Parts: sequence; structure tokens; C-alpha cells
Amino acid sequence: ARAQGAGMLLALLGWISSCVTTFVPLWKNLNLDLNELEVWNMGLWQVCITQEEGVVECQAHGSFLALPPELRISRLLMCLSNGLGLLGCLLAALGLEGWRTCEDKPGRKRKLLLGGGATLGMAGITTLVPVSWVAYNTVLDFWDETVPDIVPRWEFGEATFLGWFAGAFLAAGGLLLACSARSSSTDTPLAPACRQAPAARGLAGGHHLHPKNADLVI
Repeated sequence: ARAQGAGMLLALLGWISSCVTTFVPLWKNLNLDLNELEVWNMGLWQVCITQEEGVVECQAHGSFLALPPELRISRLLMCLSNGLGLLGCLLAALGLEGWRTCEDKPGRKRKLLLGGGATLGMAGITTLVPVSWVAYNTVLDFWDETVPDIVPRWEFGEATFLGWFAGAFLAAGGLLLACSARSSSTDTPLAPACRQAPAARGLAGGHHLHPKNADLVI
């Protein structure tokens, strides 16, 4: 039960963090050397400029096809991750020991728990892949020697680290839930065989006392 609770907590934290990572425009940061009072932030859906006065101006990306390949695929994978994370949490919740659903069918509860854990693991992978891909391209562009040094470089944003934590939480939560389902299946005792009363066993085996024998014993 503790493993299931910890797994569900990690899964929920990972799913919420994955949703936040998907929509916040903090995947990349850019500080302009000419104007250090402006900070550019890029996300999967828009670009925002934060000025010294605290004013934030955001503009959505013009066209989906005009985006770089890593941003286009990252959009799809992150949306898929959010859907898989929600589905995994629902399946795992139905398979928890504390819920009364399918109590008379423990095999079905274990299958729900295993299915939820596997779905959460897939959600973690689909979160880690796009975040790591964008981070890898950011590193390549930052150390690109063909670009002059005076040109500003994009750096990691806060959403990059949040996405890594989200993917790790989803994968860890799914693994805990799947392992708890397997351990509960091995710990579940087999159905006890129909036990007969001692007198009934004696009658079945023909070892009961006859009346005359009982008188002799007395």
C-alpha cells in the first residue's frame, strides 16, 4: 500500500509538471548583449519578451510548419505525454487497494495497476525525449563555431529542468505501481480448499465408532 501511494504521488506530480512544461514559454532563454534589460523566452507555442519594468509581451508562433523540427515534434510528443499521463493515473487509481472498485476481482485490479504503470512509463519517455532533444540542439547551437561570438545564444530555460523532473517522476511512479502490482499478486494467498470438519472427515474415511464399539470403550 505504501508503494502504491508513493507511486501515485510521483505520477501525479510528474503529470502536473509535464502539463506545465508543455505550455509555459520557458524552454529557452536569451539575453541580448545590446539591451540587457530585455529577456527573451521561447516555448513550444509562443515567444515572450520580459522588459525591465516587468512588462511581458508574448507572441504566438506564426505557423506550425515554419517551426524547427524539434519544436514541431516536441509539441506532438508533449501533448501525447499529457494524455498518457492522465490515462495512466486513472487506470492506476482504479487498481489501487484502497478503492472499492473490482474488489471481488483482484486479478482485474492487478491488470489495471499494471496497465496504469506501463502507461505512466510511456508518458515519462514521451516527456524526456522532446525535452532532451531541445536541450541537445540548444547545446549544439551554443557551441557552434560558425556563428560569430557577438551573436546572442539561446540557453536552457526553466521548463527544460522541469520537464526532466516530470519525466523522471512519471517513469518512477509507473515503475513503483507496476512493481506493487506484481508483489501483491505474489503475496495474495491461494483460495483455501474446502475444509471438512473432523467428524465429517472421519465419516468419509469410515473410521467412526460403532455403537457397540463405543460401549466397549466405556
